[in-house]
Amino acid sequence: MQTALTLRHAAPLALSSALLLGSTGSALAQAPARPRGGQIIVPASGIEKPTDIGRRAHTTYKIFQPTGGFPKNEPQAKGGPPFKAFLFETPASLACIYNLVTPSNGCNPNAVSAVVGGGATSIAIVDAYDDPAAAADLAKFSKQFGLPPANLQVVFATGTRPQNDPGWELEESLDIEWAHAMAPNAKIYLVEAASNAFFDLFTAETVAGALVSSDGGGSVSNSWEGSEFPQESQYDAFFSFPGIVYFASAGDGPGVGYPSASPNVIGVGGTTLSRNPNTGVYLFESAWNSTGGGISQFETIPTYQKGVAKVVGTQRGVPDVAGAGDPNSGAWVWDSGNGGWFAVGGTSWSSPVWAGIVSAAGNNYGSTAAELAAVYKNRGNRADYNDIKSGVCGPWNGNVAFPGYDLCTGVGTPASLSGK
Repeated sequence: MQTALTLRHAAPLALSSALLLGSTGSALAQAPARPRGGQIIVPASGIEKPTDIGRRAHTTYKIFQPTGGFPKNEPQAKGGPPFKAFLFETPASLACIYNLVTPSNGCNPNAVSAVVGGGATSIAIVDAYDDPAAAADLAKFSKQFGLPPANLQVVFATGTRPQNDPGWELEESLDIEWAHAMAPNAKIYLVEAASNAFFDLFTAETVAGALVSSDGGGSVSNSWEGSEFPQESQYDAFFSFPGIVYFASAGDGPGVGYPSASPNVIGVGGTTLSRNPNTGVYLFESAWNSTGGGISQFETIPTYQKGVAKVVGTQRGVPDVAGAGDPNSGAWVWDSGNGGWFAVGGTSWSSPVWAGIVSAAGNNYGSTAAELAAVYKNRGNRADYNDIKSGVCGPWNGNVAFPGYDLCTGVGTPASLSGK
């Protein structure tokens, strides 16, 4: 069964078991030495049908497909970026940008190799369907980028292996690889729901909470969403397992989705990383114009947002925080089932990155509310957060990033491991 996803996104291209379908197949056969351009592809798993609202979730990632694809006649590098002609983010370059390691070499992905350490608490990733090569792919990703071997456990939420869906498979690869990249010592659970139906995902959510709680607490990351619906608050209790901090992608299109609108999760928006295209030197970070964000229609303002009531009014504001998400400045992801290396972005990237950073920070606040109380308290501290002050997002690009809390980037992006 192929998942269908949102009205808020561009036209879909499904993923085959080997490569992207459609025109990208012939494009991949070409191999220009130094491709500069490309196109953004939304998988079929990322498109929502009207009948899905309130019933089914979609993935929240997009693929950057370079013009001509990745080189076919060029040997892949044995370490660091698999192809040196590109500036897609690596675990080392993102750790450099966010001050998780000592910055050097302009945080150029082709010139930095130091990765973050730590990972004090367990992280569960909740996704739909099965990624049959999850462990092997994570091992290859780890070796490629100089990360220690991962402690990964794949769990079938119903006790039975789900069927495979290519679009969700790449989602799972992205999620586990980048959670591990930010918290290499954390135990990671990949909890696979039987399908992308909310019933199945909420079942997996319960399993994930129990697993992480049994380890003494930690985080659960959700890189999926659906459009808001009137009954959504009835499901908020699924994100309240004791000892757990929940994260959810804010989405890859204008407006607010669920579960990022739940007051029981940390909604994570997306940003754009800008680099000098000739030197690779990191320049600055701005709001990604396709990130989800705004004012919830159905969830009222939680206590931890009272300090930003001038922005959110009486309703829940999304996101709370942000991280790299623009596929134009996307991340390397290895997924053997879909053909190898991909450059992937979206708030599906932002959410597991944040879950990993919170784990690496070494604090265990025990609940989303307690974590967010610390986040909002520390929001003005430049040593803790990068306050994103430029860019737009939302319907008609009507939300503007400005100093302080805003509806594109929340309180900002990580500036270190502190304050989290």
